[in-house]
Amino acid sequence: MTDAIAKNKPRFRFPKRASPYIFALYMSTIMAFVMSMVITLAEFGPGPHYMTNVMNAYQVAMPAAFVCILIVRPIVIRLVGLTVHGH
Repeated sequence: MTDAIAKNKPRFRFPKRASPYIFALYMSTIMAFVMSMVITLAEFGPGPHYMTNVMNAYQVAMPAAFVCILIVRPIVIRLVGLTVHGH
C-alpha cells in the first residue's frame, strides 16, 4: 500500500470527550492481562492449563481494573500536578 492510499483511507476515531474512558479501557485491558499472567504464574506455576487459568483470572480482573482506573485516574492526575513542575 502506498503512502497516498494509506492517507486517504477513512478511520473511525472517538471524540475527545471519550478520552478518559478509552484510556481506562486500554490501560485496564493491558494491565489486567499482564497481572493475570504474573499472578497465575506465581500461584500455580507453568503448566498445561496455564493460559486457561490466566483467562479465568482475566475475566474477573479486567472489569475490576476498568472501574478502578476510572475512579483512580483523576486522583493520579491531581497528584502528578502537585509533584511535577510545569513548563
